[in-house]
Amino acid sequence: METLSTTEPRTRVLLTGATGNWGRATLRELGSRSDRIAVTALVLPGERDKAILSEFTGMDNLDVVWGDLTDYATVEACIAGTDVVLHVGAVVSPLADEHPDLATRVNVGSMRNIIRAVKAQPGPGRIRVVGVGSVAQTGNRNPPFHWGRVGDPVRVSRFDAYGQSKVTAERELVDSGLPTWVWLRQTGIFHPGMLEIRDPIMTHSPFNGVMEWASAEDSARLLANLCEPGIPDELWGGIYNIGGGEGWRLTNWQLQNAMALAMGVKDIRTWYDRNWFALKNFHGQWYSDSDRLQELVPYREDTFDAALARAIAGAPSAVKNAGKIPGWIIKHLVMKPLTRKPRGTMAAIRSGNHSEVEAHFGSFQEWRGIGDWSTFEPPAPSRTPTYLDHGYDEVKPASEWTPMDYMEAAAFRGGSLLSANVKPGDPTALLGWSCGAGHQFTASPKLILTAGHWCPTCTADSAGYERQAEHNKFLAQVVAA
Repeated sequence: METLSTTEPRTRVLLTGATGNWGRATLRELGSRSDRIAVTALVLPGERDKAILSEFTGMDNLDVVWGDLTDYATVEACIAGTDVVLHVGAVVSPLADEHPDLATRVNVGSMRNIIRAVKAQPGPGRIRVVGVGSVAQTGNRNPPFHWGRVGDPVRVSRFDAYGQSKVTAERELVDSGLPTWVWLRQTGIFHPGMLEIRDPIMTHSPFNGVMEWASAEDSARLLANLCEPGIPDELWGGIYNIGGGEGWRLTNWQLQNAMALAMGVKDIRTWYDRNWFALKNFHGQWYSDSDRLQELVPYREDTFDAALARAIAGAPSAVKNAGKIPGWIIKHLVMKPLTRKPRGTMAAIRSGNHSEVEAHFGSFQEWRGIGDWSTFEPPAPSRTPTYLDHGYDEVKPASEWTPMDYMEAAAFRGGSLLSANVKPGDPTALLGWSCGAGHQFTASPKLILTAGHWCPTCTADSAGYERQAEHNKFLAQVVAA
């Protein structure tokens, strides 16, 4: 690996996922800080990735290492001498849902490799590890359960391999014992490519669902700012939601209409039948706590209107002129066939796939009762935050937690604390727990109380959440969402 010559020591950053939407935006932002930051990007050696990185040929503070995140030797070589690890790389949906084993191997395996490699360095505490999770970790949160915060139940929508892999990766980092880390649960990233998405996953998004979006540029600014000095100590060892704030809190229906109007489509309803879109089993929240990350590491400079305008300005003519094409042509030649592809909601209806229909609609009967556009009312969920009960005294600082706090939290989740002689005030200690189904597992109080995790076996059983909620009051608060 080439060593960059500088007159002043520069922060050495390892960036994974550099060829994704967020990764490219981050490279652009880090490129503007070449006087103080040097970047190593670990990238798969494929033709697609090489073509994408051609944009950065002139970036003089960038070294590219062609390799695989699942190869420990490569990861360790990249981390040696690194000051900050920005671990953005992952197999995401819809590819993750089509290849769940690949998602687990890459998303969990890469996190384990990074943890192992950092621990192998002299003075691992000097290396800042930034892990990236997802809003998908907390699954469907339709109104009136649409406000959320870190510590709410970790639960993943059915068939969401990406979300499950990120739940496991988060567990790995939080309980890794590394001295200097932060986990960021990324929300939906608004980027220009969204205007061109044509995948059956579009049909999974309920019209009345919500998302607190963030632009790719603001998200990149956040990561770059984490590479700078002066980060408050409070940030490290924490889990945070990334969100754009008030102006980015949209319903899915609002987002659909805003993008349609920007493309010149006056009535997006001409493109779809109402019952093509799922009623549940997606993900998205408005965050009651996303402003805290902004306070610690200011990064918000963008607005939704500005980001949408940029996306339209750079869009191909087919997108810009979508409004000139009669809606019925789009509906019958593009959208209807899309819904019938594998993973599309209408593919599930037509094939009689009960598990998928149940996940997306509740039942065939509920799907039939959706109705047409004549009875549709645009959603208007409450903008007043609501808060779930986390099952312990949240006012008490973690340094004062006692075994009684752990036992109360476990009981609220329908289980128990197994460890005896627990040392008070040590939220990172690995303790033994048992869930209501009798599964035994190990986790820190930080992971359980602060991050909202519980039994990993039960969390992986997304089809069984209703059954689990019968003895888990914590989970029961959102199982109907």
